[in-house]
Amino acid sequence: MAGQDELEYLKSLVEQLNAKIHALEAKAKQAVAPAPTPAQQLRTILMGPPGAGKGTQAPRIRDEFCVCHLATGDMLRDQVAKKTKLGQEAKKIMDAGGLVSDDIMVGMIKDQLENNQACKNGFVLDGFPRTVPQAEKLDSMLESRKEKLDSVVELVIDDQLLVSRITGRLIHPASGRTYHKEFNPPKKPMVDDVTGEPLVQRSDDNVEALRKRLAVYHTQTGPVVEYYKKKNLWHPVDAAQSPSVVWENLRSIFTRKQ
Repeated sequence: MAGQDELEYLKSLVEQLNAKIHALEAKAKQAVAPAPTPAQQLRTILMGPPGAGKGTQAPRIRDEFCVCHLATGDMLRDQVAKKTKLGQEAKKIMDAGGLVSDDIMVGMIKDQLENNQACKNGFVLDGFPRTVPQAEKLDSMLESRKEKLDSVVELVIDDQLLVSRITGRLIHPASGRTYHKEFNPPKKPMVDDVTGEPLVQRSDDNVEALRKRLAVYHTQTGPVVEYYKKKNLWHPVDAAQSPSVVWENLRSIFTRKQ
């Protein structure tokens, strides 16, 4: 009888060991599971006036669809911070409420598309193209790479609402985190919640400069919208809605295109 008990005990031990082995194997598979990749590549442009929410939505598109976020504004500000020749030229133009030249922008974008590994699954372009010639250059560049755009999304919002939004905007320069004096204030005035470092207000975030930027935006990008409408790529999204609703609208456009 003792032999029978020992046999049952060993069988039970084997079952427990097998169960443990299966659990460990499953855990190991999860640990080495590849990063999520899209079922299909996404190549999109996110348009919209300054303050419309491109900086909020573009990183979500990047993370959800595994593409690179090419924000021309961030690239320019990086050059300004480093005080390169390009950065000094760009700062003068931005402080005056103008937009930077085609040659500067096209050079930066082309370099990113060709050399940035994060762009292999596609991209979301933020802040480019602003003119029809830029749009045509982008099309030619993509065609030479045997690629084409999937969609062009414009965040649409009333100018006056933008003025109230953007003139209260505060930025943590090191991380790019943004706050708003009225709509999203930091826990302590003018101090970053995470690091405790001081926040700054961008020098071009004043009403007069903003109105100039909006006027330039509408004058230059109106024809760009028409250009993409003719190609059946343009999709408007109401940017006055809450960021979560705007995101759902964007997501439905991109998933519908796949």
